[in-house]
Amino acid sequence: MSNMSTPTHYKKVRTLAIDPGFDRCGVAILERRGGVVSLIYSNCIETSRKDSYVSRLVSVGDMVAATIQKHKPDHFVLEKIYLTNNQKTAMQVAEVRGMLLYIATSAHLPITEYTPPEIKLAVTGWGRSDKKQIISMVPKLIKISSPILLDDEYDAIAIGITHLASLREY
Repeated sequence: MSNMSTPTHYKKVRTLAIDPGFDRCGVAILERRGGVVSLIYSNCIETSRKDSYVSRLVSVGDMVAATIQKHKPDHFVLEKIYLTNNQKTAMQVAEVRGMLLYIATSAHLPITEYTPPEIKLAVTGWGRSDKKQIISMVPKLIKISSPILLDDEYDAIAIGITHLASLREY
């Protein structure tokens, strides 16, 4: 008879994953207990183009802060900015990321960032996969109960899957 027993209780880890943006910001809460990953919550925060940029920034920040308050994640992960041809959009997404990093730091959450190729590799097995391949693979990796309408939400879930797969201590 072995001295090793099967654990009856696994430590859980909860992650808030963000696909940053000010027009649309994907948000997902995933939890891993042992080897099982569950989607707790996901959403795509959309802001009105009629509102000022600052108002849109505040809306995203308020929603993310409320998500942290409600779901109490252990980790905060987001996608790194990748090269873009539109400098104005890149600057605005960088500003959103800065605000999100501030919110996560204020909540005392450890922060991890992943590049799009890292996320694609983790989810599809190929670092240059496209949006359709990500959208196709996510439901194969995690149960999704509610319909997802926007790819930003899929991206947030994929970021969370990437992070939880990388954790070794849980």
